[in-house]
Amino acid sequence: MVWFWSQPTLVAFILISVVIFIVLSLLFLGLSYSGTRSKLYGLKPVTTRMPAVTQPKGHVHFRTKLFWTISVLLLYFLLTNIYLFGVDQATVIDLFASYRAILAGAQGTLMHLGIGPIVTGSIIMQLFTGAKIINLDLTDDEDKGMYQGTQKVLVIAMIIVEAVPQVYGYLTPSASIVTSLGTASPGNGLLLANTIIIAQLVFGSYLVFLMDEVVSKWGIGSGISLFIAAGVSQQIVQGTLNWVPQNPSVAISATNPPSGALPKAFWFLTHYTASQMASGGWEQVLLRQPNPIVALVGTAAIFFLLAWTESTRM
Repeated sequence: MVWFWSQPTLVAFILISVVIFIVLSLLFLGLSYSGTRSKLYGLKPVTTRMPAVTQPKGHVHFRTKLFWTISVLLLYFLLTNIYLFGVDQATVIDLFASYRAILAGAQGTLMHLGIGPIVTGSIIMQLFTGAKIINLDLTDDEDKGMYQGTQKVLVIAMIIVEAVPQVYGYLTPSASIVTSLGTASPGNGLLLANTIIIAQLVFGSYLVFLMDEVVSKWGIGSGISLFIAAGVSQQIVQGTLNWVPQNPSVAISATNPPSGALPKAFWFLTHYTASQMASGGWEQVLLRQPNPIVALVGTAAIFFLLAWTESTRM
């Protein structure tokens, strides 16, 4: 790959050199392995030194599982409310806004990438292992440990791969932080600001990965499933009970009703007459955005249908 810089700097050169060095080092470790097992065993010096959550040695009591699950869930919600330092939130473009609940992320926060890098890295490893491109037997404990260690390395790579395009495409640094960093290091303000934002995304995404390990080993179920369920539940609660209108700076009206399905329905029923409800009010409540009653009823119906299907035995 050839890099063109309009204003080459020492910082940019060092960053590129570090990335290339890491990639070449990992390739060398894998290709230089001469054992009888998979080439991934060449990465063992790296995978064994990566941060990891200790596996419980015995049975984990339910109270302990519940404690760690609730603690991680609270930490997750806390991180979704910590906005990235140096980002101009007014200019943030969120291409994945409609998928936020699935990605378990929050726009412009430390959880901006959500579980995307973890899921991507996991899918790649599963595909390569299932297609026998990677020769690992997951029933063998040693191979399984190598699989999980390699997945960590791949997750970190995917975090960087997903973070850099986000910063250079959709997370614009604020003018104030660029100016202040440019004063401290003339000509490098934008580069340093982008680097700080990337570092925050990497920190937040890897923290999610460790939180997933904590839940998987010490908690209840899977961390990824927990974060997805938390994001979906949060959207359902907000979409059902939120009294704040879409445009908070404007008074509540028929064109700017409360955002929640139930407050919106209550507002129309208390402010519209029967004739007004018949001539368009019911359409506003039942079908029109934001959060129509039909969406709430449909969500409840899907939940009941899935619960019934899950409990069905043939």
